[in-house]
Amino acid sequence: MRNVNVWDNEWDETLDSSGFESRRRRVVGIAGPLGASTHLGASVWEIPPRAAQVPYHFHHAQEELLVVLRGRPTLRTPDGERQLEEGEVVFFPLGPAGAHQLVNRSAETVRCLFVSNLVDAEIAEYPDSGKVLVATRGESQRGKRLRAVFRLDDEVGYFEGESGRPPEPPRDQAPK
Repeated sequence: MRNVNVWDNEWDETLDSSGFESRRRRVVGIAGPLGASTHLGASVWEIPPRAAQVPYHFHHAQEELLVVLRGRPTLRTPDGERQLEEGEVVFFPLGPAGAHQLVNRSAETVRCLFVSNLVDAEIAEYPDSGKVLVATRGESQRGKRLRAVFRLDDEVGYFEGESGRPPEPPRDQAPK
């Protein structure tokens, strides 16, 4: 059986954009050193001083559990902000009530463990920017995993770009 130590400094993803800065190591899930899982995901995250982990968001299909391993991050939720303690555990339910963001306002690096259920399709909303993320674990029509972010204001009608007529069959299969 393989194992991972949450104190290792091995990272597979680094985010650094406009005040958002964090590092992530997938432990188990779609990928990770413990292997692929069909139902459970877990990642260790580090947030440097004076940075936010990711934008404020909530999920429609993926519940999350946060365990603060080191440091005192500030948690933003619909109820406001509060500073978390080392060892504190927080659950984020589905929908707007589970909206959250971690910010490190301290001079010390924060390290957290996020655990979540894995789903085949996920939708996340970003209330501050009016965006939505759509992601799938399976292959899309593009031949790879689908992961796309859109502005909700860019919504189009259900039938836009569609034709009511079925496509013509190939000539060698045309009805006689």
